[in-house]
Amino acid sequence: MASTFGYRVRDAQGQIIEGTLSADSRELVATKLREMGYSPLEVTERKLGFLQRDFSLGESKIKIRDLAVLARQLATMIGAGMPLLRALATLRDQTTNKTLIRVVTEIRGDIERGDSLFQAVERHGTIFPPLFAPMIRAGETGGVLDSVLDRLAKTLEKQAELRGKVRSAMAYPVMVAILVVLIATGMLVFIVPRFEDIYASLDGTLPLPTRMLLSVSRTLTGRGPIVVLFLIAAVLLFRKWSSTTKGRMIIDTWKLRMPVFGSLISKTALARFSRTLASLMRAGVPVLESLSIVANTSGNALVSQGVEQCKERVRHGASISSSVTGHPAFPPMVVQMMAVGEETGALDDMLEKMADFYEEEVEATVSALTSLIEPLLMVFMGVVVGSMIIALYLPIFKLITIVG
Repeated sequence: MASTFGYRVRDAQGQIIEGTLSADSRELVATKLREMGYSPLEVTERKLGFLQRDFSLGESKIKIRDLAVLARQLATMIGAGMPLLRALATLRDQTTNKTLIRVVTEIRGDIERGDSLFQAVERHGTIFPPLFAPMIRAGETGGVLDSVLDRLAKTLEKQAELRGKVRSAMAYPVMVAILVVLIATGMLVFIVPRFEDIYASLDGTLPLPTRMLLSVSRTLTGRGPIVVLFLIAAVLLFRKWSSTTKGRMIIDTWKLRMPVFGSLISKTALARFSRTLASLMRAGVPVLESLSIVANTSGNALVSQGVEQCKERVRHGASISSSVTGHPAFPPMVVQMMAVGEETGALDDMLEKMADFYEEEVEATVSALTSLIEPLLMVFMGVVVGSMIIALYLPIFKLITIVG
């Protein structure tokens, strides 16, 4: 899991700039700053409090869709010839998100003091996605800020749309799983103990499934607080382990190999990779910096590892397509399409087509999963609840057989 680092750097004009960046290590932040043309003076990790880190309390977050709207409105006003300060004031007055109002106000103040839009945005690295500031810098340098902002808005809109589709596919299974756990817990705590009182008066040995069910019920009812504390401790330990580099790699690799959702997660990561890299390259962001940004925004540790390896090979003169060849996160089709794009000098166009293809694949996969998972989950719920009921009534069936 990426951490937030504060930094102080000196730019080419000798001015001191401060800001924040998200990365996996202090070394990656320093490398990225050098690639951006800065001389790092200080890089320190910023630790968040427990409540802020785990539950995101405090100021409200800015959704990707809100940032997309911000970029599109700013692009429209700049394209219409409106001065930047006036455009920012208009955005500040129109938005309702308190965090966004504060950020836009601070950006406007920084510009009034002589900073560029890129420098002002870069100071809010925890608010804006990693690709935001570099694309703005490229737009300001090339004098095409409005078109770059418009492209940035489209990229963010695609990301939000893609994220929404994946969440819609995941939401139903999660809700059914929670419902099954609640039903099973309710039966174990309130219903099974009543049957135990009945079976206490019976002679003989209860069937194994019934004994197991009664044992679990006694554990929950007699040692409930201990069970709850154990579960909380297990969750916290798992979260801590999954935030390590090794843990995140294992989990993300396992996600890509899941029998049902692995394909969906893989296609989503490839679509995000292609769309982000295409947008950065079209905006004129240097290749190495673009790859660093893509590695930090891929959303999957295995894909990030592949992009980081690709960046190092590209730094030594290799092509992007040859640098990802053979990596498990990148299918042969992706490598071939990127190779064609590099040979024809239209890599950004090919990446856009790849992103469109995988986004369509995600949509098709979500539709297929929706129709397939619903009956499977109903069967799963029936098996869990039905097994508990059968285990409860086995002694009664046995008793009826003996009496008969």
